[in-house]
Amino acid sequence: MATAHEHTLTFSGSVSRQTLAPVGPSMVDQLPNINFGFDELRDRMAKFTNKFDAYIERGRKRVLEERNQFRMDVAELQEDQRMKKKDIEIAQVKTTTYQQSVEKEESEKQEMEAAIAALSAERDAHLATRDGLQAQIAQTQRDIDARLAAQRAHARRQEAQSRFNVPELDFWITNLCLRIDGAGRDDRLRFVYTHIDERNWEREAWFELITSARDYDVRHCRPKLEREAVERVLERVNESRELVVLLKGMRELFVEAMRS
Repeated sequence: MATAHEHTLTFSGSVSRQTLAPVGPSMVDQLPNINFGFDELRDRMAKFTNKFDAYIERGRKRVLEERNQFRMDVAELQEDQRMKKKDIEIAQVKTTTYQQSVEKEESEKQEMEAAIAALSAERDAHLATRDGLQAQIAQTQRDIDARLAAQRAHARRQEAQSRFNVPELDFWITNLCLRIDGAGRDDRLRFVYTHIDERNWEREAWFELITSARDYDVRHCRPKLEREAVERVLERVNESRELVVLLKGMRELFVEAMRS
């Protein structure tokens, strides 16, 4: 463009000079030189254009890079969101599982408490049963001890009665008009006499002999006798250890009591 302009100007100037030459110096010749440095301006414009194109290219690259980075950031955010959502779902599942575990543990706790209460009640029942059994055992032991004592006493009575099981006892029973009865207790014998009262031979007189002790002892008698007289007879019997002394002595006391 600058070349064409300069050519136009040169051509115009030549024509003008040719046209106006005969007239004399023209006004154009008198104008200052209009050479503005189009070549330098063109170079500067070209450099500017290159710089502008480079700037645009860099801007385009930067925009592409920023867009790509934005896309990557968005993708990362989406991935983070997906991971967070997955974490939330996992947390919800864990929370549900934990709640179920808590409910299960609470149910098991209640069952354990119920089982403990049942076991405690069963234990108390067993303790009560044990105490009852111990009381029964103690009572049974006391009964056994009492029975053993009774057996020993019975054995002693049997031993004492065995002293009466001699042939002469029948003789004295017949001759003394005597019979031997039970007195209602295991440790006593009742000796009953007849033919004592001359006015009534069927009238009876008796006394009870205690056989649980080593020495003979008389506690009850009918008719009633003086205790001192009975004690004298018992003293002779315990010294001699002869039962016939007691039988004869007590008959004599009854005879005297009937006569009086």
